[in-house]
Amino acid sequence: GGSWMDWHMRSGYTVLALLAFRIAWGVVGTRHARFANFVRGPAAIGAYLRSLGGGAHPVSIGHNPLGALSVLALLAVVLVQVGTGLFANDDILTEGPLAKLVSKATSDAVTTVHYWNQWVLYALVATHVLAVLVHRGRFGDDLVRPMIVGVKRLPSRFAGEDAGPTPWLRAIVVAALAAAFAWYVTTRL
Repeated sequence: GGSWMDWHMRSGYTVLALLAFRIAWGVVGTRHARFANFVRGPAAIGAYLRSLGGGAHPVSIGHNPLGALSVLALLAVVLVQVGTGLFANDDILTEGPLAKLVSKATSDAVTTVHYWNQWVLYALVATHVLAVLVHRGRFGDDLVRPMIVGVKRLPSRFAGEDAGPTPWLRAIVVAALAAAFAWYVTTRL
């Protein structure tokens, strides 16, 4: 209650902007950040799981097949969380900026989804963090740095396969557009 709900809403708007950025970056970003590059089918996922089960650790230049599934699952669940939050209400004082566009019954329904989806999100985040720790501890992979700076240190046999320099100007433009989108959705619709 009180100012905590204000911070909750601000955090949600920030997550909306970050989500818009990541989705856009999945289309126009660096090679290994693009969905077309890292989303693989069931055969690749099965082969990756079999290799892990056999004790091998296949090095992935970008996301490995399970990491790609994790990214997609996290994006989907965060999209549900943000989307429902925009239409949610607390039946007291606070409502999402788009709640006025739907009926009270619809707002109540999405509020329920918003509440229960948080537990799915917590589980996925915990699984993701655990996977990052296992990769670090078992395989010596530093997956945190590449998530932040977009560059992964690779074995020498992958020379020339890196994503190249991060196009910072493009990233700044996409970030500004994502922030503008979040501002528009939360203040103008």
